[in-house]
Amino acid sequence: MDVESRASSSPPPDAAADAAVDWRGRPCEPRRHGGMRAAVFVLGIQAFEIMAIAAVGNNLITYVFGEMHFPLSQAANVVTNFVGTIFLLSLLGGFLSDSYLGCFWTMLIFGFVELSGFILLSVQAHLPQLKPPPCNMAATDGGCEQARGIKASIFFAALYLVALGSGCLKPNMIAHGADQFAAAAGGGGAAAADNAKRLSTYFNSAYFSFCAGELVALTALVWVQTHSGMDVGFGISAAAMAAGLVSLVSGAAFYRNKPPQGSIFTPIARVFVAAYTKRKQICPSSSSDPVNAGVCEPAHLAGGSFRHASKFRFLDKACIRAAEQGPNTKPESPWRLCTAAEVRQAKTLLAVAPIFACTIVFNTVLAQLQTFSVQQGSAMDTALGGAGSSFRIPPASLQAIPYAMLLALVPAYELLLVPLMRRATGARSGITPLQRIGVGLCTVPLSMVAAATVEHRRRDLSLSAGGAPPRAMSVLWIVPQFLVFGVSEMFTAVGLIEFFYKQARGAGMQSFLTALTYCSYAFGFYLSSVLVSLVNRVTASRGGGGHGGWLGDNDLDKDRLDLFYWMLAVLSVINFFCYLLCARWYNSGGADDGCDASASAQVAAEGDGNGKEII
Repeated sequence: MDVESRASSSPPPDAAADAAVDWRGRPCEPRRHGGMRAAVFVLGIQAFEIMAIAAVGNNLITYVFGEMHFPLSQAANVVTNFVGTIFLLSLLGGFLSDSYLGCFWTMLIFGFVELSGFILLSVQAHLPQLKPPPCNMAATDGGCEQARGIKASIFFAALYLVALGSGCLKPNMIAHGADQFAAAAGGGGAAAADNAKRLSTYFNSAYFSFCAGELVALTALVWVQTHSGMDVGFGISAAAMAAGLVSLVSGAAFYRNKPPQGSIFTPIARVFVAAYTKRKQICPSSSSDPVNAGVCEPAHLAGGSFRHASKFRFLDKACIRAAEQGPNTKPESPWRLCTAAEVRQAKTLLAVAPIFACTIVFNTVLAQLQTFSVQQGSAMDTALGGAGSSFRIPPASLQAIPYAMLLALVPAYELLLVPLMRRATGARSGITPLQRIGVGLCTVPLSMVAAATVEHRRRDLSLSAGGAPPRAMSVLWIVPQFLVFGVSEMFTAVGLIEFFYKQARGAGMQSFLTALTYCSYAFGFYLSSVLVSLVNRVTASRGGGGHGGWLGDNDLDKDRLDLFYWMLAVLSVINFFCYLLCARWYNSGGADDGCDASASAQVAAEGDGNGKEII
């Protein structure tokens, strides 16, 4: 079977993506299924799920350090590893959805897994026999009994049930909501332009839903955890997760469901195997081999709009057919002869990898705001209105400040900035996803500069007291680092999700590529754990900070958290310039290693605007 016949035997990814069905497996009706009416139910589970998980993750270091009695640096690593695992498992959720289960069933199954984890956490936090004896970690200089054995096992089992459920939910919530607006994806002209605008609006609405869930979690739920106990707080997270599942099921009759397409990895693996097998083949010209003429040309793989046709030219050899030897010659195996659509899938995955890599340091900064910045706030004056005030701000609730601001900024971005930029740039979404990511990566170093400056001043005030009671800065001084990062995240996070989803629509792997957004969070949090351990090891050997290095003690006055923040600021600047290079390469259409590109090949610009995405 040759390339053309195999390509015609199965629908292309675009067609498969548009063949949506309702909850009974029947073809969707445009007037009844999809649109914002269906997406609202998906936004509901997204808001409730982020409310539940944020209330746990953003205040988890307090529980791990204060009640499970892990040392501070180890507690920070427990949190970053937990959050990193959530985002890494999003790849599993995306794979299961695209390949076997579909978005709806993946969300429903793993939603109940996450709910069981919250319930087990609540039980473990409520029963004294499942925790170490109460002890003040700061007062005893780390001499409290640490949770071990069955106590630690129950804690980590509950924690990673939550991670498994949340990780498999996250990419599918975004992809399933976006799939509700795919009805006009195959159209052209005004219909395509309207669909692009609605899709961009949906991604902004999804981020608004995310901010609303975060705000409730970081104010009301964290306040409950602080004043009523972590067991009650975990129980409320379980209730929020249950409400999210009710929202998901309530919209079942309105959803456009994208049927699973089988394993998405097998076709991609076939491309690499076939290209390697035929690595010594030479791309034929029309005069030397009429049967294979043009199969290595960028125009052959472009399909009129494929941006990366001239990149990774060595993969084009997977389309070269073997010489005909006679009428009884067996057709080539799919592992030796691939379709152009399969080559496009593989090229798309390779092309987005550098953009993905450039967002990892950004999420390493986020890890600090959920761990060390919370402890930084704990070492400051949390009284609102002065030292005599009875109302104190839970340090974890400071993370709610940027989300409260973003509840106003996201609608302003959609209603004011997008129309203005749409007229200025001609792009349907105002600024392209790559430009939006670039703005976020450019501003995030300022967050670490603000954090380092405040921490340096806080430490100096505390150490300069001598024998007198230490002077404490107001906790409101760390607000700027959260505000700056919030603005950066509005640009980077939404831009990255929109970017991956739009690249995936032509490759038939929406959930999986959307999961790469969350996988970036995973690597960012894992990188944070590596940096903490590495910095402690290097600085301890050189006498930095206290006796354990910059971050080696349980006392921020002995540690040098400010220097760690400065290091992250420098890394963020370097990362931004790397992103500019990667974005420039992504938008290029030059030839790559392998066969020479045809001089007449035309590679159309693919994006959400009327032209290339440029930084």
